Amino acid sequence: EVKDAKAFILGGKHRQIDPGNMLVITRPKETSIDELEGAWVEMHKRKMQDQERVVERESLNGEIIVLFLRSTGTFVFLYNGNNKLTFEGRPLTRNKFYIFKQGGIIRGNEIAPIYYSEVSSRFFQKPGGIKIVLSAVNIEYRYPLSQNGIRPFSFSEESGQLIGIMGVSGSGKSTLLNVLNGKLKPRKGKILINSNDIHRDAAKIEGQIGFVPQDDLLIEELSVYQNLYYNAKLCFGNLNEERISEIVEKVLRDLGLDEIRDLKVGNPLNKFISGGQRKRLNIGLELMREPSILFIDEPTSGLSSLDSDMVMALLKEQAVKGKLVIANIHQPSSDNFKLLDKLWVIDKGGYPIYTGNPLEAVVYFKTLSGQVNPGQTECLCCGNIAPEHILKIIEAKEVNPSGYHTQKRKVRPEEWYQHYKEKIAPGRSEKPARNVLPPNMFSIPGIEKQFWIFSVRNFLSKISNRQYLFISLVEAPVLAFILGYFTKYLHEGEYLFAENVNLPSFLFMAVVVSLFLGLTVSAEEIIKDRKILERESFLNLSWFSYLNSKLGWVFLLSAIQMISFVIVGNLILEIRGMTLTYWLVLFSAACFANMLGLAISSAFNSVVTIYILVPFVLVPQLLLGGVVVKFDDLHDSVTDKVYVPLVGDLMASRWAFEALAVQQFAGNRFQKHFFDHEQLNSDASFKASFLIPRLMSKVELAERNIRIGAGTVETERDLVILRNEIDYLQRSSGLMPFEYIDNINPEEFHGLVAEETAGYLIYMRLHYSQIAREAAAERDMVYLHLEEEMGSHALHNLRQGHHNKALADLLLNRYEVNFIYRSDTRLVQKKDPVYLIPESNIGRAHFYAPVKKFNYVYVDTLWFNISALWLMSLILYLAILLNIPGRVVAFFESFSFLTEK
Repeated sequence: EVKDAKAFILGGKHRQIDPGNMLVITRPKETSIDELEGAWVEMHKRKMQDQERVVERESLNGEIIVLFLRSTGTFVFLYNGNNKLTFEGRPLTRNKFYIFKQGGIIRGNEIAPIYYSEVSSRFFQKPGGIKIVLSAVNIEYRYPLSQNGIRPFSFSEESGQLIGIMGVSGSGKSTLLNVLNGKLKPRKGKILINSNDIHRDAAKIEGQIGFVPQDDLLIEELSVYQNLYYNAKLCFGNLNEERISEIVEKVLRDLGLDEIRDLKVGNPLNKFISGGQRKRLNIGLELMREPSILFIDEPTSGLSSLDSDMVMALLKEQAVKGKLVIANIHQPSSDNFKLLDKLWVIDKGGYPIYTGNPLEAVVYFKTLSGQVNPGQTECLCCGNIAPEHILKIIEAKEVNPSGYHTQKRKVRPEEWYQHYKEKIAPGRSEKPARNVLPPNMFSIPGIEKQFWIFSVRNFLSKISNRQYLFISLVEAPVLAFILGYFTKYLHEGEYLFAENVNLPSFLFMAVVVSLFLGLTVSAEEIIKDRKILERESFLNLSWFSYLNSKLGWVFLLSAIQMISFVIVGNLILEIRGMTLTYWLVLFSAACFANMLGLAISSAFNSVVTIYILVPFVLVPQLLLGGVVVKFDDLHDSVTDKVYVPLVGDLMASRWAFEALAVQQFAGNRFQKHFFDHEQLNSDASFKASFLIPRLMSKVELAERNIRIGAGTVETERDLVILRNEIDYLQRSSGLMPFEYIDNINPEEFHGLVAEETAGYLIYMRLHYSQIAREAAAERDMVYLHLEEEMGSHALHNLRQGHHNKALADLLLNRYEVNFIYRSDTRLVQKKDPVYLIPESNIGRAHFYAPVKKFNYVYVDTLWFNISALWLMSLILYLAILLNIPGRVVAFFESFSFLTEK
């Protein structure tokens, strides 16, 4: 460099300068080497051999020689011709050397401007590399029923540039970025990358586009290194651990983040790293996969001037390396403004009103607005530029006769747009582009590997948040202690499980706790990753793998919470032999709540909205679970006296509580010895003592009414019930069918049929009475056998320790006055529901049914209800996987928007 500098300054020795460090700006001419003489022969040879080091300008007299000092990144130039040229507003002196600063422009009346970016790009861009050309052809985007969006806009830009987009707030800068990066599809026109349409040829351009939104896209609980590492794992599925580590280390060094590599990222309120470091880390997440085009939304927003300078310098460095960088900027400093190679200005309504050199923008708007000295772009004293002057000109207000500014703009956006179409758009030229894209290492791992990466990343982020982890693990046993302690009823100063009247309440509250904890641990899981998902959407990662990684975590946490809840609660209340059963039911309920929380989290975009929705989800579970309000006592429009109403079947609380209650009653170590015999006895006793006597009274009443011709409507209803119940009795008993069953109708039900019906019912009553006596005798024999085997004291203790009276009263419905409910077609049993076998073949049943019948197979209530909970969870899982909750919310939002319009 010292030799190059001497040769440059001493003049006449330019042939001694390293050809890789020199550029010549000259007029185009046809010259053979034989015609060249003197000191410039070697230089012209190099010009013909290396066209990358020559810039041509029509009408330029003489030449501008540029020397590049690589160690400091400095450009020095001199001019040896006779044109009247200016640099930074001052005339150039012949053969005097000048420092060519970033953003500098050499101007002359007879030549096109020479920009710093045009010169620097010839040195920094790799020769022979594949250039990227981003083109837009009349793209247009409009929001529904709105004038906002992007007006017709065309451009063609090639790699190696840093392009800034300026405009007032709400002008559509971010919308333009989202249209260009493919997130929003334009209504008209197309966007091409090296002649590949970004929507039609999405597979071809995979990995070519990078996008950094304005908001942080960081996992706050992880360190700087971990954020980069797991992002690299998702971007380079074909690389081994060593290569991925090398990439991460390089990014840390290049971005100046090596010293903070092990610091937790934190959030803006709980800072561990500075705002500038956060922004550089965000950019680094995209840069590590080497996209050819990088879009950045407000890269300097909220940063200090020093951090803004560092971020803009980083972006400029990427452009110099050959990338096309397009960034939204609001009010950049003079130095940062000079870093831009090109400027786009967008006005309100999405009107493009300027594209071109940043410094020329000042001249353009000053000229159109009729200001003094429009050609003066910089301060003559300090060389600074005021970029905000552009926006002030655009937004300038009219002055009323009193000398005050009005709210009306001097020039409307449509007028600026018209100027643009007349003065700038016609000069746009299409950059030549090859239909080939540069190779990159971007490779998405398989869905199994993605699942593992997502799971490990999610697990590390959770365990690093000690406060969250501590509360999540402690709240379940603490709630179990509170519930157990306050529901531990003492009978005559002594606690007996059999006498605990609060056991049903504890079981129901256990279900409520499982639903509440399951909902709270999952309600934020997706929404808090929404910004990260937005960035990763450009990677086309697997939603299936991501969702399953979330499920793995919340299911694991729910499993731990429920086992700790069951152990503590059961120990306090001395519930024996039910630990695994309770855990399985409560865990299933919690998993359903997990899925419900994830569905809500995937549908809405506000944490506040989610927690406002929690009561709307939990209150129906409380109200319609069959405990707080009995199903028979619900409003007539929803209740069903035969089965649990459909609204109850949709409640997870119903399935979970019923499974716990029935299993605790029927499956405990004492009752399981007697359940089958008591069930048979209950069924036969009900039919012999309640059902058949009621039917016999209906026979007498119907026969009398038909004989005297009274109560026709009521009689018809009684005969329908009579026929249906006799049909049920003959089928369930297995005895001979009733031959006159078809004659039980108003026309044929007279003396003989009535007499035969009464006789058949007496026969059935005797049959069921005998069954009841035999079942009671067998139950007593079992009891005596156990007494002999265990001893009366041990058997008594077994009963006191496992059979709860309050729960038995609830499941046997002992406080119900009417044991039979009369519907339009049947007499419905309300006595001993826990012993009653349901008739429906599709799984529907009354509350506390011991089994469910499905496809002619009887399934224990415990396993059927657990299956029902998991079926509900599966339905929610498929809905989330297909993004149905999000689509439903989006539909209603658009519908309400249209209604307002």
